Amino acid sequence: MAESAVCPAFQLGRPRYDQSFFLGRFRHFVDIIDPRTLFISETHLKECVALLDHFKNGTLPPGTTDQQLWEAQKVKQAIIHPDTGQKIFMPFRMSGYVPFGTPIVVGLLLPNQTLASTVFWQWLNQSHNACVNYANRNATKPTPTSRFIQGYLGAVTSAVSIAVGLNVLIEKSRTFNPATRLIIQRFVPFPAVASANICNVALMRHNELSEGIDVLDSNGNVVGSSRIAAKHALMETAFTRVVLPLPIFVLPPIIMAFLEKRPLLQAHRWLMLPVHSLVCLAVFGLSLPLAISLFPQMSEIQASHLEPEIAMATDCKVLTYNKGL
Repeated sequence: MAESAVCPAFQLGRPRYDQSFFLGRFRHFVDIIDPRTLFISETHLKECVALLDHFKNGTLPPGTTDQQLWEAQKVKQAIIHPDTGQKIFMPFRMSGYVPFGTPIVVGLLLPNQTLASTVFWQWLNQSHNACVNYANRNATKPTPTSRFIQGYLGAVTSAVSIAVGLNVLIEKSRTFNPATRLIIQRFVPFPAVASANICNVALMRHNELSEGIDVLDSNGNVVGSSRIAAKHALMETAFTRVVLPLPIFVLPPIIMAFLEKRPLLQAHRWLMLPVHSLVCLAVFGLSLPLAISLFPQMSEIQASHLEPEIAMATDCKVLTYNKGL
């Protein structure tokens, strides 16, 4: 009885927390990006998969708790791709996004960037994002590799061109003194990364605007393919990808500008990089689940707001669609 009050009854393939509320979505995504799952052994992974198979077949060992089942599902979902059944390469798992992405964020925010270093860090960031997107792609419908390459090249081109362009404009500006110029240059990565994220979404998923995406009724049955729902999904995804880098690339420069004036860092300049890295890690770790929790993974839309043929094909007033990440 005490356990049921703390831990909900296990449901295979369903989120543990209520996705209709922001806090529930936040706790769900904190589980998904939990870096501790990176250290799960092969033996433990097989035990988790076997436990879930026992649940599915109705052959659970006596004494198995809901908590154990939720933990087993968390481990399996963190490591194994749901469509291919294959292990996702560790650096490209969602649980590895913060620990493997933080060094790149630190590099992007380093002061006194040269043209070469700006290009390198923007390229590395978009390459890492592209690998994460591909590793966690929806593999139920085959997607041409050319589409991923197109999205990758578009993102790299937009990120590099905006970052380099802004840095050149700031360098040539006579309005700012050297100290002010240095502070402003620290904020350049945000517009570059945000625009690249939007470009990546547009290039990778533009076909959805013409073909539509599946909308489901309350029983999970496909009612039809809606271009209107696709537009909503792309707008929500693009908004999320603009919000995500905002705190990551804006807060650390502000925090570091304050900390760099403290006596400790003034006396021990070698602490600058370690402190900067810890600040980036903390902000990145908090910002990621907050940003991707803004909208439910399965979003709702009024049937009356969709195409007439879809609205007439169901009695449900509210339909759902997968917005993507």
